Formats: sequence, C-alpha cells, structure tokens
Amino acid sequence: AQFAFQENEIKLLTAEIERLKNFGCLGVSPSLEGLRDENAKLKYRLNFLKKSLQEERSKSVKSMININSCLQEIFGAAIQAAYPDLENPPLVVTPSQQPKFGDYQCNSAMGISQILLKTREQKVIPREIAEKIVKNIPANECIEKVEIAGPGFINVHLRKDFVSKHLSSLLINGVQPPAVGKRKKVVVDFSSPNIAKEMHVGHLRSTIIGESMCRLFEFAGYDVLRLNHLGDWGTQFGMLIAHLQDKFPDYLTVSPPIGDLQAFYKESKRRFDTEEEFKKRAYQCVVLLQSKNPDFIKAWNLICDVSRREFQKIYNCLDITIIERGESFYHEMMKDIVKEFEDKGFVQVDDGRKVVFVPGFPVPLTIMKSDGGFTYDTSDLAALKHRLCEEKGDILIYVVDSGQSVHLQTVFAAGQMIGWYDPKVTRVAHAAFGVVLGEDKKKFKTRSGDTVRLIDLLEEGLKRAMDKLKDKERDKVLTPEELKAAQTSVAFGCIKYADLSHNRLNDYVFSFDKMLDDRGNTAAYLLYAFTRIRAIARLANIDEQMLRKAAREEVLVLDHEKEWKLGKCILRFPEILQKILEDLLLHTLCDYLYELATTFTEFYDSCYCVEKDRQTGQIVKVNMWRLLLCEATAAVMAKGFDILGIKPVQRM
Repeated sequence: AQFAFQENEIKLLTAEIERLKNFGCLGVSPSLEGLRDENAKLKYRLNFLKKSLQEERSKSVKSMININSCLQEIFGAAIQAAYPDLENPPLVVTPSQQPKFGDYQCNSAMGISQILLKTREQKVIPREIAEKIVKNIPANECIEKVEIAGPGFINVHLRKDFVSKHLSSLLINGVQPPAVGKRKKVVVDFSSPNIAKEMHVGHLRSTIIGESMCRLFEFAGYDVLRLNHLGDWGTQFGMLIAHLQDKFPDYLTVSPPIGDLQAFYKESKRRFDTEEEFKKRAYQCVVLLQSKNPDFIKAWNLICDVSRREFQKIYNCLDITIIERGESFYHEMMKDIVKEFEDKGFVQVDDGRKVVFVPGFPVPLTIMKSDGGFTYDTSDLAALKHRLCEEKGDILIYVVDSGQSVHLQTVFAAGQMIGWYDPKVTRVAHAAFGVVLGEDKKKFKTRSGDTVRLIDLLEEGLKRAMDKLKDKERDKVLTPEELKAAQTSVAFGCIKYADLSHNRLNDYVFSFDKMLDDRGNTAAYLLYAFTRIRAIARLANIDEQMLRKAAREEVLVLDHEKEWKLGKCILRFPEILQKILEDLLLHTLCDYLYELATTFTEFYDSCYCVEKDRQTGQIVKVNMWRLLLCEATAAVMAKGFDILGIKPVQRM
C-alpha cells in the first residue's frame, strides 16, 4: 500500500512538472521566477520520493535467512543479558559436525571463562557460564531446545517447523542472496593479460576466480565494476611499431594481416636485442607514441585490436564479462600522481629517480624514472586513485598472483598514507592465488618447456570431454545438439571447478584425468548429480506448474533423519555465501555443493520420492514433499553453479 501511494504521488508530481514546463515555455506566466521555484520544489519532492521508494524496496527485497547469523543474534543477546559489563565477548556459533550434538553449537563459554580470569581474576568454570547464557536466551522462532555438553558446549536443536517454513519460502521466492545491508560499489581487477602476448595458463586462475567473485557480489546485490587492467602501454610498443612499419609499410591504408601476434612479438624482440639501428628506431617510436602522433596511435590500435580479438575468443569460451581499462587509460593521470606525492613531501630523489618510501615496506615505489618516464608503480597508483576517488569504490579487489603481494600491499599502503582512503571505511584487498602446476608438481609447461597457451588448453578440454562422453556411450542416447551442449558444459565446467575447488592461496596440480572423473569432488560428478535430480520430477510426470502449486500448499515433512539432514544443508547456503563475501575463498562454495550433492544421495537412497509397482513399473504414489526437497536442492545447486560460472545441462 505504501509503495502504491508513493508511486501514485510520483506520477502526479511528474505530470505537474511537465504542466509547469509547458506553461513556462508558452510564456503565459506573469511570474516565471515563481514557476521556477515551484518547479524546483516539486523536483526536489519527486527525487526525495523516488529515493525513499528505492530504499524501501531494497529493504523489502526477499533474502534467504542466514540461520548462523540468526543464532548469533540470539546468543549475542543472551551473553549481553548474562554479562552486561563484558566488552566484545566472544561469539562462536558453528554447525554441529555430528547429529548427536544437535544442529548448531555455541562455544562461547570457554572464551568468556578465559576473559573473566584475565581481566577480573575470576575463576568461573565454562559450564556455569553456559548455564547462565542458556537461562538468558530470548524468545525466538528457531530453537527447539538447547543442551549443555562436556565442559560448556551449548548444543542447539532447531525447530522442524522453522526449517520447513524457510524451505517453503525458498521454493516460492526462489534462491535469494543473504541480507548484506547497504548496497556498495565493488571494483574487481582481474584477468589482465598483456597486449601482443597470448593468454597462457597463468592467466587462467585470475580470469576464473575474478569472474566468480564478480558473480557472487552481483548476486548479493552489490554494484560491480569488472576491470581488465591490460598491459597495453610501455616501451615494448616501440619495437612492435618499428617492426610493423618494416613488415607492413602500407599499414595506414591496408589493415596488416598479422595472423600470429606471438610470432610477430618474438621477431621484433629478436631484432631489438640484435640490431642496434632497429633498437634506436624503437625508442623513437615510443617517444612518438607517447606524444600521441596520429600515425603511431593508429599502429598501436592495430596491434591492440589483434590481441583483443584473441582474448575475446577465450572470454567467449569461459563466459567472461569484463570491461577493458588498460594502463594507457591512466597515462594522462600519472603526472598528477607524481605532483601530488611531491606536494605532500613524500618524494625522494635517488640517482635521478623519484621514489616514495612507505613505512613498513623495505622497497620504495619508483614513480618516475631518471629519463622522466613512468613505471608500473605510477600506473598502479593512478589506477588505485581513480577507482577510489572517481569510481567511488567501497570495496576494491585485485585478483592477482601471490608474487605481486608485496608490490600491491606497498601501493595500497601508499594510497592510505596520502589520504585516498581509510581502511576502516573502504576495503582494499589483494585476492592472491598460487601457480598452476603440471602433474610432475613443477610449473605447468609444454613438453618443449614453453608456457601452455590457454586456447590450446581449452581445445584439449573439449576433445577430452567428448572422448569421456563417448566412452560412456552418451552419443547413442543424446541428440547431436545435446551432446555438443554436454561437451561444452563438462569441458569448461571441469576446468573452472578444478581451479575454484582448491584454496586459491595454494598452488594446484592441473590434471584432465582428475577433472573429468565423475567420482569425488569434481564438476563432472556434480553436473551429473544435478541432471539426475532435475530428472526425478520429469520422470514422475510432474511439471513446473504442479511443483509451484505444491510449494504453496504442501508442508515439507522432515520426519526422516535424511530429510532433516538435507533440509538443514540446503538452508546453509546463505551462510556459506556470507563467509565467502568476507574471506573471498571460493573453494568453500565448491565444498558445500559437494556436501549438498552427497547429502542428497543419502536422502534419495533412503527416502522414496516416487513409488512404483514392482511388477509393472507404474507409478503408484508421488511423495510431493520429497519432490519439493529435490527441487530445493536443484535450485541451490543451480545458483551455486551460476556463481562458479558453470553451465549445467538438462540431459547429460
């Protein structure tokens, strides 16, 4: 009703503004100033109403309940009531590992006992503290009962009607994100290959991890800016342009047919290293490029375009969405960056170079070379400032390999030192990752010792996925279109999942055999499990409309222990996402999806969803509440796949 009233008022105000505009334009008004004032007031009121309506709507957007957060609020209130003078008492609530210990555990009593001993010299056994906390638990809708176990663990048993109600809500409203508060702007820097060099296996991790992080933050309701910080500027373009002039002298009028840019780069590098005259001309080309000579800008664009087309092939395969904003974008800002650091007294001159020492970091940032040129340090500082001050990013995430850790932390600390951001207000994080290893546990290389080209890796994945599907005789039961869809889903899904299922901080071994294994924690297993779950209702002749109707009318019975276990596992999805939003470790989502799939298998093996006559095979009974549990499982898995950038198929 409130929305309807506000929307109606917005319509009336908009119409009134239009009327006043027309009235003023006709020149009939005796007091145009009066009209302008009235117009301004109406516009102000209109903007205010629109803003308040937006805020109300954002508050009212359905979000899935985070049971862990809900229990933390309850136990936080209980601890506050039991120990009102205790500042920041520990609040530890985790899912129980075994059913005999309930569904969740509150393990705060041990921590409070230690605090009381240290700060007040009071020796209170944790069990007494746990009893006091339990006595102060406020009235709530989610806890059935609590038990104190061992030295002071509080075991929490959830109410079945509470879990059932929220599963029904999931089925009616769809899978919704956890409530995350105010909508913030997130800037994610990922992928970032270099122009004139092919993307290799080293770019795979940044591209896959960055895309998945963007998808997660977008699902959670954040405004996400996806940036590709291309290496598209610098001295290497001098030799590339000089080589282009020699090899394709008519490049200004006829587009040069550069087929293999990698070979073109190697040729120009060889000439740069061996031909002194060519080297001199390459340096002159850099000067002319940086002075924005039109012919040289055209040559630079031609080279960049060849690379862009190659990069886009890979982004299309992996379903990556990203905005190009390379080093060249920040070139004009770099003079101002140097001046700002100079004006604030942070610059020292060292052997002709301008450097900035950041407290706590041994190696200074070089913001200007002795020849007056800028460096990666300068462009990274310019990018940081632009993202903070122009883009107004609340959260900045750099998905860059661990080898750049010290450099990035120095750049972030310099930005903080000069006053661009306050880490208490703005989050600037380096989402570091380890290297990709071959099965020999060494850096992943080809047999000849070269870096593995990413496009070759993806094509090999497609070939192996098709071989696997044919081994399983899928080509005999799927149409050619279905087989092609399954091949793409398995190939690229397995490559992505193999990366994302490992803790990004660690190195990981790249193995097609392990990726394509349909047993264990792999995309092949999960994709197959998903298609199997989706087929259950279809084979029982239950369509989507019937499922939607049942979701509104059926009560989800959770009497069987496997139904109960699956129901609780489904509802843990929001707390898993909340954790990843905080620590940026996506393997937690992969572990959860694997746990959900195996929990579903336990349920399906123990609980008949569809009962058939043993002789005729005819369906005699459909247990609709169990089909709804299948549907809820599939819905959560589908959203998990979407966040990971994996595309499931209906038939596999």
